[in-house]
Amino acid sequence: MASRVALVTGGARGIGRAVAIDLAKRGWSVAICYRTSLSDAKATWDELRKGGAEALAEHCDVSDPAACAELVGKVRETLGPIDALVNAAGPYVRVPLLDQTIESWHEQFDNNLHPVFYLSRLVAQGMVERRFGRIVNFSMANADQMVGQPHVTAHYIAKAGVLILTKTLAKVLGPHGITVNAISPGFIASGSAPAEELEKMRKSIPAGYIGELEDAVAAARFLLSDEARYVNGANLQVSGGWGV
Repeated sequence: MASRVALVTGGARGIGRAVAIDLAKRGWSVAICYRTSLSDAKATWDELRKGGAEALAEHCDVSDPAACAELVGKVRETLGPIDALVNAAGPYVRVPLLDQTIESWHEQFDNNLHPVFYLSRLVAQGMVERRFGRIVNFSMANADQMVGQPHVTAHYIAKAGVLILTKTLAKVLGPHGITVNAISPGFIASGSAPAEELEKMRKSIPAGYIGELEDAVAAARFLLSDEARYVNGANLQVSGGWGV
């Protein structure tokens, strides 16, 4: 795997950062992108470089298709052909449905769903030519249940859309040696939610505890590996049983 290249969106913080660092430790060249977290991106870039891995940290608003095209071009130019795309970017907004603004509604789709299409489309051509590729998209536990979500409605619909897009891409790209899978985390101590909020949810998790970053990383590590060559269109729940 020493020569493989991965692009991880949302790679400056949380799960995206943890996945990027794990890949670098395993010999991958890794590019991350960030939108607002410049200091976090610099710290992550330093961490990626510790083991001597080639790394790139680029500012990119992945809700902009032109910016996505520029990002993919820069990664190819700097690190080489992209073997794996990890779509980990996606802000979370908690607000009662009827209090949500039109702008906030659109932002949830622009940042959680649309970039998966933009970037997958951009990297697919090269993967098809090489007959190899891995795409991993992050959704959320219970997004496949189609239940009412009064406080995270737009986010939830966007993440359900990610699952549909994942399965569709898997069908389209599977014949070309490319796998497309989803990871649906539940409550993970990734820094995106206050510890006290996570603790309140503990009683709702069959496993009885909050997940760690390594739980999500392990799932991504498998789906990006050669061992997962026959896993395509899957949605891997990483939730301790919550949301199933």
